[in-house]
Amino acid sequence: MSAWPQRETMAGMLRALLPSTCALCGGGADAPVCAPCARQFVAAGGARCRCCANPLGGADAGLACGACLAGAPAYDATVAASDYASPLDQLVLRLKFGGALALAPWCARTLHAAVLAAPGFTLPELLCPVPLGPARLSERGYNQALEIARPLSALLGIALQPRLTLRRFDTPAQSGATAAERKNNMRHAFLVAPDMLAQVRGRHIGVVDDVMTSGHTLNALAATLKRFGAARVSNLVFARTPPH
Repeated sequence: MSAWPQRETMAGMLRALLPSTCALCGGGADAPVCAPCARQFVAAGGARCRCCANPLGGADAGLACGACLAGAPAYDATVAASDYASPLDQLVLRLKFGGALALAPWCARTLHAAVLAAPGFTLPELLCPVPLGPARLSERGYNQALEIARPLSALLGIALQPRLTLRRFDTPAQSGATAAERKNNMRHAFLVAPDMLAQVRGRHIGVVDDVMTSGHTLNALAATLKRFGAARVSNLVFARTPPH
C-alpha cells in the first residue's frame, strides 16, 4: 500500500474517533467543511472561460472569454473549483499562512470534482505545484500548492513531480501589487530543473496552485514550460479571484 492511501485510512480512523467541526459554520462535520457549506459556497458549477477560468456570466461553459480571445496566455486551460471570495478566502489564507494543512486534502477533493466536471477538459500527463522561492519556503515550512497537489495526484491517478520547476529567486508578494507590477515581478522567475527536461518535452503539464488572481504567475510558469518543450499547460487551481 502506498503512503497516501495509508494516510487516508489513518485520517478516516481519526475522524471516526475524534469529533470535528466545520471550518466555516462551526457545526458538526466529518470533513474540514461540512456538506451544506460546501454546496452553498463552492461555486464550481457556473460557466467559466475554458482558458483562464473567469466567470462567463450567462454564456455556455467551455467557451473562451473576450480577454483570452484577444490575447491568448501561455497556458492552454484552467480549471478552478471556486471563486476566491468570502468565506472560502479565509480557508485559503489559513492554509497558506496559518499552517492549517488539514484543509489541503479537502481543497484537493473539491478541485478533483471540478476537474471531472469541466466540459471538454483533457487531463494532464504530469502534475507539478507552483514552486516557492527558497526564502519563503524556509519561512513558511511548506508549499501550500504542493500540499494540494499530493492528494490531487492520487485522486486523479496522475504522477506528481514536485521538483519539475524551480523559482530562481524570491519574488515580491503579489498581493497588493498592480497588474503591471505583478507581471514585472514574474519576469525570468522560473526554470525547469535540469534533470527534469525529459519529463517536460512534448507533454501536457498540469500546474497546481491554491489561488489564481491576475494569472501572471501561472502565465510566467506556463511560458517557461513551453520554452522547455511542453506541448500543453493546464492550470488546476482551488480558487479563482473574480475580475473587478
